[in-house]
Amino acid sequence: MPFISALYVYPIKSCAGIALQAADVVSHGLRWDRHWMVVEGDGRFVSQREYPRMATIRTALAADRLELSAPTLHDTFALPFDAPAHARTVRVTVWKDSFRALDEGDAAAQWFSRALAAPVRLVRFDPDPVRHASRKWTGEIEAPVQFADGFPLLVTNESSLDEINRRLAGKGASAVPMNRFRPNIVLAGDLDAFDEDYVDTVRLDAHGEHQRVPVVLRLVKPCARCPITTVDQTRGAPDPAWPHEPLDTLAGWRADPRVDGGLTFGQNAIVIAGQGGQLRVGDATRCEWHFPG
Repeated sequence: MPFISALYVYPIKSCAGIALQAADVVSHGLRWDRHWMVVEGDGRFVSQREYPRMATIRTALAADRLELSAPTLHDTFALPFDAPAHARTVRVTVWKDSFRALDEGDAAAQWFSRALAAPVRLVRFDPDPVRHASRKWTGEIEAPVQFADGFPLLVTNESSLDEINRRLAGKGASAVPMNRFRPNIVLAGDLDAFDEDYVDTVRLDAHGEHQRVPVVLRLVKPCARCPITTVDQTRGAPDPAWPHEPLDTLAGWRADPRVDGGLTFGQNAIVIAGQGGQLRVGDATRCEWHFPG
């Protein structure tokens, strides 16, 4: 039976993620995932595509705040979980979506501008203007999403990564870890390589305060991968010997016409049920399948 082998959240879009043993399920995915975002002066988001060193900005969840550190800075920074009482609202853009967010103030902007050596600001998600994943993929379901590129969750499969690394080894390239793909939920166990392409629904009984909570996740879209996968998440730069991997290897067989020929790894997912439950590493899952034709 497939089981959850790893859980991750990325509190600040494109900064370092946090490996968790347990994660709370909310309507927009996992609690605190992509709740903050770095933007340019015009409100457009920035990511490791422009600033690979964002991978090295570390995040840690404390009791009441998010703690930040960067290898280029001696000082740390803390963001309270509670939004400032009189935060300024700003217009931000994530790809084709434009909506309102809450500016985190000058101190946060100055810290991130020093960390990235660029004039940027930090915003947090404003829950009032609800943003939804594309109905092209979710159908009749309205799936809320915060600052993620487009969908609440990314689900990957350890066996699929093993196959990529087998092919990399065949050409003499270094293996890549799962963090290159920045998943939220990693599955292992009774799954072959790329079985996730044919999973429709993942069901499990999550942990609630007083009882088990049925969680249902629907895998709705193959995830087309971008150059962020070439960034070593520890160094904040591509591997000098293999700067285009794993994309070059994926190009050999993972182009998917459903996403305009994008090179796919993992599946974007939405939460159908289970808000208030808590996923834990080791939880067993039940997969429901769909097969083309």
